[in-house]
Amino acid sequence: MVKDIFDTHITYLKGVGPKKAKLLVDELDIHTFNDLINYFPFRYVDKSKFYKVKDITTDAVWFQLKGTITNMTSVGDKRTRYITAKFLDETGSIDLVWFRGLKWIKSQFVPEKKYVVFGKPSVFKNHFNFVHPEVEEFEKVQQDISLNRLEGIYNSSEKLKNSGLGSKGFSRIIKQLLNQTAEQIKESLPEYIVKHYHLLDRKTALVNIHFPANPNIIEKARHRLKFEELLLVHLQILQQKHHLKLKFRGHVFEKVGNYLNEFYNKHLPFELTNAQKRVIKEIRTDIKSGKQMNRLLQGDVGSGKTLVALMNMLIAIDNGFQACLMAPTEILAKQHYATLTNMLGNMEISIELLTGSRPQKERTIIHQNLQDGSLQILIGTHAVIEDTVQFNNLGFVVIDEQHRFGVEQRARLWKKNDIPPHILVMTATPIPRTLAMTVYGNLDVSIIDELPPGRKPVKTLHYWESKRLRVYGFMRQQIKEGRQIYVVFPLISESEKLDLRNLMEGFETIVKEFPPPEYQVSVVHGKLKSKEKDVEMKRFVDGVTDIMVSTTVIEVGVDVPNASVMIIENAERFGLSQLHQLRGRVGRGAEQSWCILMSGNKLSNEGRKRLEVMVGTNDGFKIAEADLQLRGPGDLQGTQQSGVLDFKIANLASDGELVVKTNKIAGHILKKDAPLVLPENKLLKEQLELIRKGGQNWGRIS
Repeated sequence: MVKDIFDTHITYLKGVGPKKAKLLVDELDIHTFNDLINYFPFRYVDKSKFYKVKDITTDAVWFQLKGTITNMTSVGDKRTRYITAKFLDETGSIDLVWFRGLKWIKSQFVPEKKYVVFGKPSVFKNHFNFVHPEVEEFEKVQQDISLNRLEGIYNSSEKLKNSGLGSKGFSRIIKQLLNQTAEQIKESLPEYIVKHYHLLDRKTALVNIHFPANPNIIEKARHRLKFEELLLVHLQILQQKHHLKLKFRGHVFEKVGNYLNEFYNKHLPFELTNAQKRVIKEIRTDIKSGKQMNRLLQGDVGSGKTLVALMNMLIAIDNGFQACLMAPTEILAKQHYATLTNMLGNMEISIELLTGSRPQKERTIIHQNLQDGSLQILIGTHAVIEDTVQFNNLGFVVIDEQHRFGVEQRARLWKKNDIPPHILVMTATPIPRTLAMTVYGNLDVSIIDELPPGRKPVKTLHYWESKRLRVYGFMRQQIKEGRQIYVVFPLISESEKLDLRNLMEGFETIVKEFPPPEYQVSVVHGKLKSKEKDVEMKRFVDGVTDIMVSTTVIEVGVDVPNASVMIIENAERFGLSQLHQLRGRVGRGAEQSWCILMSGNKLSNEGRKRLEVMVGTNDGFKIAEADLQLRGPGDLQGTQQSGVLDFKIANLASDGELVVKTNKIAGHILKKDAPLVLPENKLLKEQLELIRKGGQNWGRIS
């Protein structure tokens, strides 16, 4: 028996039925009345306003016209048939075109009768037309025109449109739903919150988000629904954070011993920055507290996160524990192993690398040494979370680029000891504050916002294709001075869809411009066999080759201090975070480095803005904010995060102030009532239970 009418399956809504219901589930994940009522318009059009045919331009998205329909004609054969008609008013005519529902269309319109046509203009053979316009009899809408006729526009898909569920169809079934259920819409926020923050009640907000009574109420309805969505997200995340701190004891690392002292006095590669010192202090406080640490370490490429991680791993070893670093790819795991081994020098510390490609014989020895405690630091990929990998006493875990690991994968590391190890999550992707609050909300956050001394900021330049010869001249000069160069292309093979310079063509061009034996050029891409790739990479790392022509496989895991120039071909095709990561491959030595962004002469507005941002700043956090504004939060660092950031109405790119505000409110509520047991918080507790029951547990994201 259904307790709440909004739990009713969408099949049972009048005007839907099994066929449409299946489409709604498959296309938009709309299963219930509740899902449908929370499917919101993305914009509104004012249907009280009429235009003339002569007014039509490409500037406005939608136009509403009043006139007559004539010259209805069928065009094409059975397979390609479509219908055209002329729509006339006193200022001119425009074509109407239909490709679907042709029988119904043909019998629908009467000559000389007045109609209202609403549509989006497109251009065909230098003439405007409306494809699949909405058409109503003028007499039927005339009485409504004096009233406000704001209509919501809903996103739809081709399959849904073909079944009568375009924007108009959604409007129709949501109206039917509200007619059936409006009186049963219950408040979901406590009265003290609604009153204190001057919010609309839930019923008024839901009715007016779909069918606004006037233009002013739309923003109030949107604000109320965004406020609720963000508040519940923050409550869930912060409640989980509080729960973890209470539930999990942590290993107490009381002493700083010989390992850290020897490293600090004899092997420290450079003086620590103030930011690194601050972060180490924050971590030290956590690991002495008796509570399990869950901390996010944000820092730009080259800011010294790995050094901070190593120093804390040494503290773990000083206290009789083992440490582990997990990286998302083999190339990055190998890079970490090489870096840490190099930093530790001749210190008597047992450190090993475990990846899927290690021979079984070597893996067996590693497993044995882990179990008996003689292996102190393990670096690896997903291989470290396999059940066969058993530690003697794991106390400190570092997870690099954690968004590339699933929640369950990360949780398996917790189970490698009776008391969960301290967790340090590292990311080189600078995260805007608003994004960090939601994606990483149940971790404490530390930020390294300084580069080590002696590092010079990379100079970034944008060159058009016409300046390529100047770029080649600059490359020759750099090679003459003993430097090395990366040239990165977006693709491996020619694409018909995208006008990109092909990597292999580019490689051939560069070999012609920089011929052997005077110059040596390597090429690396994802389709090379692992051994071939390693050989080419090693040649570049060892300084044998002057130029590395590559795809984005070198985005992470390659550290060549002698490489001073990064040339990115078709730079406008890359996202900002990827451009920033690629730029981070240079500037790793003491010499001045450059990043040169090459582009074609035709740039979209967004492409131009991205390149302007890159030229304008080296600050990863400013770049991340710009990236969020330009493309929204659906994809974080090129890794799918849409399931994590799947808001119904809030938008992290544009609702930053509200994100911060609701985060503070959630914190204030939980400070007074962490388990939400007070009577005034009963509704909040119920809402969180409903969200968890539905499987969207925001608190487990990190």
